[in-house]
This record gives sequence, C-alpha cells and structure tokens, in this order.
Amino acid sequence: MTLLSDELKQSAAYKALELVQDGMLLGLGSGSTARYFTEGVGRLVEEGMKVRGVPTSRETAELAAELGIPIVTEIAGQIDLTVDGADEVDPALNLIKGRGGALVREKLVAAASRRFVVVVDESKLVKQLGVGVLPVEVLPFLWRSTAERLAALAQSLVVRGGEETPYISDNGNLILDVTMEGGIKNPADFGVELKKLTGVVEHGLFIGMADTVIVAGPEGPKAIGRLSGGAVARSNPPPKA
Repeated sequence: MTLLSDELKQSAAYKALELVQDGMLLGLGSGSTARYFTEGVGRLVEEGMKVRGVPTSRETAELAAELGIPIVTEIAGQIDLTVDGADEVDPALNLIKGRGGALVREKLVAAASRRFVVVVDESKLVKQLGVGVLPVEVLPFLWRSTAERLAALAQSLVVRGGEETPYISDNGNLILDVTMEGGIKNPADFGVELKKLTGVVEHGLFIGMADTVIVAGPEGPKAIGRLSGGAVARSNPPPKA
C-alpha cells in the first residue's frame, strides 16, 4: 500500500515537471510529493536547464542545495511556477496545507506565483475541507491566550508536539492543530475569522489559490483546472493530462 502511494505521488510530481521551462523561477514546495518534483528539477539542472528555486522550508532549501538548484530567498516580481502538495483538496480546489509545518512560507510563495500547481494522490480529495486537522501557526508569546480565542471558533485544538516539547516552525512559532467536527462549512469565511485573531500568524486554508491540481490515481495523473469540474475560473489554463 505504501509503495502504491509513493508511486502515485511520484507520477503527479513528474507530470508537473512537464511545465518547467528554461529560465524559470520556481517555487519549490515541501512534503513528500513536492520532494519528488524538486528531485526532478535537480535532474533537469544536471542536464543543463537554467532555473532557480524559492524553497518553502529549510528542508526543501537543503534538498535543493544538495541537488545543485540555485536558491533565491528574496524576489522582485513574481515566481513563474510553484509546485507543492496538499493535505486536502475540495471540489473547488480549495486546500488545507501545513500538516508538515511549512504553511506560512508555502502560502507566501503561492501568493507570489503566476501559477500555483498542486500535486496530490487521489486520497487527498475530499468533499468538504476539515476531514483532518487544520494547522494554525501562532506566536509563542502568550500563546495560551491565543489558543483560548481560537478555541471559541473550533471544536477542539492541540499543540503540535505537546506543551512539553512543542513543534517549532521554521519561523520560530507554534502550531495549533484545530479540529472541526463535521468539517469546515465555509472555508473562506472561517479563514477570515482566523486571521482576525490576535496572535495568529497564518492558517492552513488556501482558498482560491490553486490554478491546477494534478491528481494521481491508478489510471495515471489527471490535471484538474479551475476552469472545469465546478471549480472557480482563473486566468491560467490547466496543462493537458
């Protein structure tokens, strides 16, 4: 089962590699599926393609450096193409991301991109977001007060890693994993409410950001664009599957 899952992730990531062109500035995502894409970019660089990468985490930055991909951490203008994974994808291509802990940088890179492509296996498709936890990154200073405000909006929440040895993000913050029983009814509105809370740095709801989702299943990868399948229209067309 694990082997099959890895093969699906790899096929989605390799399909996204077809979008990479010489001279591009690429957003390099985090997580297991995005890792396959970064490794593929490394092979393209080895073959002579000239691209640069904006990593979404320290882990991705280290991998890119090992692969010889030139790294950029400050940009002027837009990133040409960002490829990243997701934890959940709904029918409108809204996402939950951040269970790997890199949600803030992932969202910054996605927001700076001309085209944001998400690569997943079909197990990540959901009818409604909130099947699993929603990560919320918060400042460590007075975090318990922030957690109390957040708890008023959620059914339950836990500190990732536990209070004794909490997980610390690349930005030096804590992550609170929020559970919404029955899912998140209106992700856009809920995201707005979360950002209003003092102490909240960012949340893992990516609403209307993905231009294309490449979904890998047993019959091969399939591209779902925001111009089809009931998804919200965006200016960039999907690649041909």
